[in-house]
Amino acid sequence: MLTFFSEGSRRRQARSELHDGALVTPFECPERIDLVLAALRQADFEVRAPNDYGLAPVLAVHDAEYVAFLENCWQAWQAAGHAGEAIPNIWPARTMRGDRIPQSVSGQLGYYALAAETSITEGTFAAALASKDTALAAIDHTLATGEPTFGLCRPPGHHAAVDQFGGYCFFNNAAIAAQRALDAGKRRVAILDVDFHHGNGTQQIFYRRDDVLFASLHGDPDVTFPYFSGYSDETGEGVGEGFTVNYPLPPGTSVATWMAALDEALAHIHRAECELLVVSLGVDIFEGDPISAFTFQHADFIALGQRLAAAGLPCVFLMEGGYAVEDIGVNVVNVLQGFEEVMQGVK
Repeated sequence: MLTFFSEGSRRRQARSELHDGALVTPFECPERIDLVLAALRQADFEVRAPNDYGLAPVLAVHDAEYVAFLENCWQAWQAAGHAGEAIPNIWPARTMRGDRIPQSVSGQLGYYALAAETSITEGTFAAALASKDTALAAIDHTLATGEPTFGLCRPPGHHAAVDQFGGYCFFNNAAIAAQRALDAGKRRVAILDVDFHHGNGTQQIFYRRDDVLFASLHGDPDVTFPYFSGYSDETGEGVGEGFTVNYPLPPGTSVATWMAALDEALAHIHRAECELLVVSLGVDIFEGDPISAFTFQHADFIALGQRLAAAGLPCVFLMEGGYAVEDIGVNVVNVLQGFEEVMQGVK
């Protein structure tokens, strides 16, 4: 399976993450990508660099003022004299006004952030651009050839909403890729999110649309980040009613139960007559992941890939979460090889 990856993804070198009340080294780090690349190359996957697609595909799904904020935030933060990384510390909460964007960069951070764990640093915007280029190169290859592809995106994207960042995400790579497929003539695209954490941003972008079906299997938001999104009664609005499907699952969910939910999601995708499948591939469903709580073992990722291939759709995999650094590479490769095994059998 052809893989795309941009070296520009390494330009985000964050030092700070707010976790359990302490500033720690971020779980989302460039080393994750090195481990996946090493595993891909050991398995003889071809890795190519993407082209530069510019900002137009980003602006097709994200607010222009939000994009400008991300581009200028680090410089504005430094100009304001702040010593550390740019981390929000106030939001337009329910008792405050949410209809004004402050002039202060500190206020803008709160307006555009959905969580406090994700800092903005030098290189963040450049890395986000590189990540969306990776996603676009992957989707373009699949559109042109019908072959499955893998986009090794970093930073990830599924928490990024129309005008908010958080959960390590700045541009929503899956949404950008899906919109690209629609613009190329696909009538309806499915985004299947298998990351442990709910893809709140992807859901928000397409919640009132019927040309993208969003299905997500994730930790129960009653007890799992992002807490305020991903409940089973969130099913879309207006023409989008029925085109959002959520499967919140409790911590410790067995692989058998998870796979049964996956089968339901794939059946829903089939009934919706989707023409292409974008998989938000989070391998943080692994039992050893430090910030997740599902029970997948290495071999279960092979079975996951096989089930996805059995859906019979052109497929693009885009990297989301996965933080068990000793295992992330093998788990990604197992999914892709499981998918390829079924595809080769079909041929």
